[in-house]
Amino acid sequence: MSPRTYQSVQRQATVEETRGRIIRAVHTLLGADGDVHGFTVDAVAREANVARMTVYYQFGSKAGLLEALCDYLAERGGMEQLSQAFRHADGRAALAQFVATFGQFWEADRAVTRRLRGFAALDPEFAQVVRARDERRRAGLRVLVERLAKEYGHPAPAQCEQVVDVLYTLIGFEYFDILAGDQRPLTEVIPLVQRLAELALAL
Repeated sequence: MSPRTYQSVQRQATVEETRGRIIRAVHTLLGADGDVHGFTVDAVAREANVARMTVYYQFGSKAGLLEALCDYLAERGGMEQLSQAFRHADGRAALAQFVATFGQFWEADRAVTRRLRGFAALDPEFAQVVRARDERRRAGLRVLVERLAKEYGHPAPAQCEQVVDVLYTLIGFEYFDILAGDQRPLTEVIPLVQRLAELALAL
């Protein structure tokens, strides 16, 4: 390896290490007490022990930071398993896997997810990121519902979008959080949500 190549590899490793430290700082801040006004780029920079401009250089904006956090949460929460749902030969099994994957994902970082989504009601940048991620869930459900309509003849085409809306609500974090309450992990209510999702197909 030439000296120039070695230096380039070292620089990239440093950049990745710094990026990871910043994302972990975001995770720590959201997991701590405090209101939405305390979550700023300056606060993240202090927590990560980097310059404010380093955060902007790496992520561009607070929304960019939150997008990176969502990717980090998805990795920790096993969202790569979602692709398995779409590979199921049976549409109902695919939907059950979809529900289970989200239940496990929501549970993986429940406190941080609760604050992230709570802050979305107060801060436009949080709202923008959360809404975009939620629309991905809706799009996935739309694919599954249309597939089920073809495989089983229901829901009827005119009802598909209504069924998508109901499933979108059932599989959302807030619904899992309410069903589980404070005493149970969200994963314990996965079978219940799966049964409710089956019932929703009959609308």
